[in-house]
Amino acid sequence: MKFLIDENLSDKIVAQISDLFPDSIHIKMLGLAQTPDREIWDFAQSKGFTILTKDADFHQMSLLLGFPPKVVHLMMGNISTKALIEVIRKNEKEIKEFFEDPKSSLLVIQ
Repeated sequence: MKFLIDENLSDKIVAQISDLFPDSIHIKMLGLAQTPDREIWDFAQSKGFTILTKDADFHQMSLLLGFPPKVVHLMMGNISTKALIEVIRKNEKEIKEFFEDPKSSLLVIQ
């Protein structure tokens, strides 16, 4: 279970969720900042990542293209990185069940 964290989220999230979701990485750490969404999608697909994002474009791509990759869409307004980490940690069980579900492609957390 590993996330590819989109650039619209802080790279600080990686260290704060690594105990729950090891091998997660931020796209900035891979030199993929400002890369078009479709290229991010293809990268996640080829490397077995689940995309963690606040970007509705990935939500739409998931509906149009199916999976892999899976997408966790954090559908919430501007909140602090600390609050976002709390949301992720609070939803750990749901996220892990989503990872394991072979039929689910999109998880929306509000």
